[in-house]
Amino acid sequence: MSYLLKTRRESTQQKAASSEEQQRKIYEVRELLGELPTEMPGFLTDGTIRRFLRARKWSTEQATKVLKEAVKWRRQFKPDKICWDDLAGWENEARRAYIPDYVDKNGRTVVVIKTSIKSITKAKEQIKHLVYNLENIAMDSEDAQEDNVVWMCDFRGWTLSSTPLREARESLYIIQNYYPGLVAAAILSNPPRIFESFWKILKHFIEPTLNEKVKFVYTNNSESQRILADMFDLDKVESAFGGRNTDDLDIIKYAERMRRRDQIRGARMPANCNTSS
Repeated sequence: MSYLLKTRRESTQQKAASSEEQQRKIYEVRELLGELPTEMPGFLTDGTIRRFLRARKWSTEQATKVLKEAVKWRRQFKPDKICWDDLAGWENEARRAYIPDYVDKNGRTVVVIKTSIKSITKAKEQIKHLVYNLENIAMDSEDAQEDNVVWMCDFRGWTLSSTPLREARESLYIIQNYYPGLVAAAILSNPPRIFESFWKILKHFIEPTLNEKVKFVYTNNSESQRILADMFDLDKVESAFGGRNTDDLDIIKYAERMRRRDQIRGARMPANCNTSS
């Protein structure tokens, strides 16, 4: 549980002593990548390289290997060019998975997933929406010295058809291999008993370091509520997770916020986002 409650100050103090070593490894990875940083300067920043190194336990060889795979994937998928208005069925899909306007007590970005809301798009479009969100939280984590994202997953009403295994595996692969070093904690809220069998299968596709960050919480459990209260301002957290926020997502305001974020990403990475579409 301690990793969930660790303060940013504590983490910064732990990292400070090795900052010079980190920078040396970043430089070494840049050398190993050859001309790739020139091809994708917006992606292969020091922040991204640091994140991949952190996820691969500061192994320059392993980080370089995964970065090369990510570059190859990005050439084909072009995730940095996905904008809000490119997303199919965004009115519904955003209610299933969105980035709220609050952070946890350590300033970490939050992603909310509501598995009981049925998707109205094909699997390919669902993955596109996932990648869009990952691009946004990666932008928020550019200068972070530690894993900087808390996933909040509401499993009330979950059924076996809510999350097909194939799509779950693909999503995990993308998160772990193309966006590593982001997830600080994953809160699985109120999973039904039937989820246990699904989880036993899914765990085989989750890296040990990520699996350690998964925490099951229940709104009727006092210990779970204490953990959430230590992590969040409960006035901001959705009631589905035991918070006191009963407001529904305002999809119009959310769309406006995401379009502004598209412009910010476009400013950092010229010609990426066509916000007029």
